[in-house]
Amino acid sequence: MRKKVNCILLIDDDEPTNFLHKIIIEDSNLAEKVVAVQSGYEALEYLEKKEEGKYPQPDIIFLDINMPAMNGWEFLERYKQLDEGLKGKILVVMLTTSINPNDKKKAMGKGFVNGFLSKPLTAEMLEKIIDDEF
Repeated sequence: MRKKVNCILLIDDDEPTNFLHKIIIEDSNLAEKVVAVQSGYEALEYLEKKEEGKYPQPDIIFLDINMPAMNGWEFLERYKQLDEGLKGKILVVMLTTSINPNDKKKAMGKGFVNGFLSKPLTAEMLEKIIDDEF
């Protein structure tokens, strides 16, 4: 039986990219639920709001770097400050178009970023992450 996660959170300001990634995840049948938001602020609001009495704690967050208002780096700084009860065992993966090796080094140096991948997300990439981490 294939491993499956409960929830994946997509954070990307590009609506078509979120749409495409959501379809890929849903078609792969590797997640019960997919939530897509278009900013770091929306993501923080989602993580801090209880659903049915519990914080959502998605299993995986796919995070873009380049976004207006709050970019991926700023989101990571705010995320790091969240109460541990809000974060749970979330896997954070940067999913970006950046080819700058310094971005990868910076992300992996955070200590809580678990991966750095190039867009677009594929079913194979998702399956590997789930197989390796869950």
